[in-house]
Amino acid sequence: MHQTFSRKHFPRFQAIDTRWADNDIYGHVNNVTYYAYFDTAVNRFLIDAGLDIHAGDTIAFVVDSHCSYYQPVCFPDLLELGLSVIKLGNSSVTYQLGVFRQGEDSLCALGEFVHVFVDRQDQRPRAIPDGLRVALSGLVSGS
Repeated sequence: MHQTFSRKHFPRFQAIDTRWADNDIYGHVNNVTYYAYFDTAVNRFLIDAGLDIHAGDTIAFVVDSHCSYYQPVCFPDLLELGLSVIKLGNSSVTYQLGVFRQGEDSLCALGEFVHVFVDRQDQRPRAIPDGLRVALSGLVSGS
């Protein structure tokens, strides 16, 4: 499945520098670190699109995530995380993230990440704010 994914499947990219501490005893970036990369890429996009993570009425909770690994990366690799939206619901969004070494087209890992937007106070689901919906729509695969 991963062979069919390339950079062209992702409308946005976020640069990520690996850190010395990301490597595990086996000499490659530990699997759990990829989830931090996903969080960084997605939240950078949302902040750039207008989500106020500090004081806004709407926040986003991760409710599901997973990752498939195809080739290891290690410090000091420079990475580029491709970001697309594969499902845009009323209060939730499913992102797809491709991990690539800088300038390379070969997929290193492929992840999915689901956010549910909630009211900051009561933490109940709420509709994705209009401005964010427009921005997320621009990431929908095939758009």
